[in-house]
Amino acid sequence: MKLILRGAKIIDSKSPFHNKTADILIVDGFIKKIGTSLPNPDKADEVKLDNLHVSQGWFDSSVSLGEPGFEDRETISNGLNVAAKSGFTAIALQPNSFPIIDNQSQVNFVLNKALGFATQLYPIGALSKESAGKDMAELYDMKKAGAIAFGDYNKSLDNANLLKIALQYVQDFDGLLLAFPQDENIKGNGVANEGIVSTRLGLKGIPNLAEELQISRNLFLLEYTGGKLHIPTISTKKSVQLIKEAKANGLNVTCSVAVHNLVLTDEKLEGFDTRYKVSPPLRTEADRKALLKGIKDGTIDMITSDHNPIDIEHKKMEFDGAKNGTIGLESAFGALMTVLPLETIIDKLTAGKSRFGIDIQVINEGSKANITLFNPEPKSIFTKSSILSKSKNSAFLETEIKGKVLGIINQGKLILA
Repeated sequence: MKLILRGAKIIDSKSPFHNKTADILIVDGFIKKIGTSLPNPDKADEVKLDNLHVSQGWFDSSVSLGEPGFEDRETISNGLNVAAKSGFTAIALQPNSFPIIDNQSQVNFVLNKALGFATQLYPIGALSKESAGKDMAELYDMKKAGAIAFGDYNKSLDNANLLKIALQYVQDFDGLLLAFPQDENIKGNGVANEGIVSTRLGLKGIPNLAEELQISRNLFLLEYTGGKLHIPTISTKKSVQLIKEAKANGLNVTCSVAVHNLVLTDEKLEGFDTRYKVSPPLRTEADRKALLKGIKDGTIDMITSDHNPIDIEHKKMEFDGAKNGTIGLESAFGALMTVLPLETIIDKLTAGKSRFGIDIQVINEGSKANITLFNPEPKSIFTKSSILSKSKNSAFLETEIKGKVLGIINQGKLILA
């Protein structure tokens, strides 16, 4: 591959070319030259796009795809194409397939399925066998096979001793554990945020306490054992405060937040639309503002789409019985641009790489070309025609978004959206 990106504004705070507009020559997957009005004697392909901006390739730390077992929801091949056209050069795949990714052969299966795509797939192995929360899975074997972290997707680990032992065990090979923050006993049969809206609608509530109590417990365990812990998709004001204090005390902890929890609130539940049934639930405006503040002050390390395709049979039903989850890859950038500054978004869509042990490629001469292309300006309505996923359960349907993903360059491939 030999191509020149013409007139690209570079958004990469680690690059000497940050905030500069330049041409970028890419040869055989590497950035050969960055400069103005680069000559093209070898007749390289030229990419000229309206208001072209580029950044380091984006990474999504929580993506569910379905395959194996739930191919009707999404396949790995289509999911990786969706991710590429949504601006992501790398995704972390959650283990919630059937069978669960809880051993070496399952890790090998999904890695083999992902070969040859522009977007790279990094598996998260289950922390417990079958994600049942009883016995520890084969963590070291999965790490050797290519798993980048271990956690049971959207399942709280009630067994505190299992998390304690796992935190101690993975230190031998510098492993990262994920601990979903929700106390199942306090959540009970709750289906929505406990508050004014759930009371008015007659929906069983999930109190903030269900999340905050679990975070407190897990932070105490981390303090006792040492090791590395990542708390995915926090959703409450107090959760931000707890993690901020833990970091100040020197604990090796990071956290993420889902796009929909940064943009939407439980007010969306008024029509009982199951597209807004997610886990953790949409919270209040006060929580949403606290999450945005946590992003800006650095307490929250990364943003995820928490992309979770659900088939129509499990969404088009009564609110109480519907499955949790929304797709989010296609809408992530456009939704974030309505609530956060561009440089903050780029930072939080790339910061997760270092935590998950993925190579960081700064936009500079000699670096691998791992680049996302986008235009931050145009406004549009996110419609069904914008959805490339097999499942259509998006919480952002018919909402205004800002910005447009133009494509990615990675693995020696150019994919245009």
